[in-house]
Amino acid sequence: MIGKLKGIVDSTGEDWVVVDVGGVGYHVTCSRRTLSALPALGNPVTLSIETKMSDEAIRLIGFASDGEREWFRLLLGVQGVGTRVALGVLGALTPTDLARAIALDDKKAVSAAPGVGPKVAARIVAELKDKAPAGAGLAVVLNGVDIDVAPASEPMRDAVSALVNLGYPAAQAASAVSSAARRVDADASAEVLIRQGLKELAR
Repeated sequence: MIGKLKGIVDSTGEDWVVVDVGGVGYHVTCSRRTLSALPALGNPVTLSIETKMSDEAIRLIGFASDGEREWFRLLLGVQGVGTRVALGVLGALTPTDLARAIALDDKKAVSAAPGVGPKVAARIVAELKDKAPAGAGLAVVLNGVDIDVAPASEPMRDAVSALVNLGYPAAQAASAVSSAARRVDADASAEVLIRQGLKELAR
């Protein structure tokens, strides 16, 4: 099995890239996001690869990072999610955005991906909530910088959800709860985190 390709960008299409490795061109299917991040033609590139084998063909799926590939594998384990839908999700959401959406139970963000309806989005969020790759906890934005709080506790998720229901943007609510969690006991309840989060938001 091929796990990684390191070569030169030979040509690209709507959902693929050909990587020239020592004179051999490998046709690799990629998400829209991965394709948009590729260097210009003739430049070196390294892709993490998932090899899909069938009776008809061997298909290579390429990713910008090992973490993105891990999310792809997890998505394929969700009922109703095939290669096309999984790549659609990863094309619409970065791994950090996907971790955030799952941690915050944000089905709407997941359903924004092409080919993902409300039912599939709900299954993705429900089935992957406890299966995120190592290190992919609740991603929040603090002072304009993405940080991870791994793993996000249930009271933290409940507090963020409550603040979002009050009308605060998800990223702002997550940042407030993350800051509040640093100032209270580790086993603080959702109610405590909500109160402290509101104080953060009022500053």
